[in-house]
Amino acid sequence: MVRKMSDEHKAALAKGRTQGRAVRDYLAALEQDRKPGRKMDGETVKARIDEVQQKIDAEPDPAKRVDLIQRRLDLEERLVDLSGEVDLEALEQGFIEAAAEYSERKGITYTAWREAGVPAAVLKQAGVRRTRRANVG
Repeated sequence: MVRKMSDEHKAALAKGRTQGRAVRDYLAALEQDRKPGRKMDGETVKARIDEVQQKIDAEPDPAKRVDLIQRRLDLEERLVDLSGEVDLEALEQGFIEAAAEYSERKGITYTAWREAGVPAAVLKQAGVRRTRRANVG
């Protein structure tokens, strides 16, 4: 026997997927911002790529050359990442709209969000309160 999902059930599933995506995207953007190291803009990365390429061209030692090639590839990947910069404000707004209901449904506490790096002001805007989870289990 095949049961059909109601339109309400389908809408609830779609809403859950949308909320989950908003939460994941925002948390991923926060993690990207927290990565250690000096922040470089696209022009700085391009200049570094050129410097490394000059070293590659001049390096007689094949082992050192392959290390330099890898460094250049890493810089090129970083440049691609920079070109796809995210709109943190838009992601934050999506998180704010989804977080309270998502937290309730998933049993995620204020403390867990804070430990994940979500600023207190964002949680306040989202309506996520500082409460403890009643049923842990």
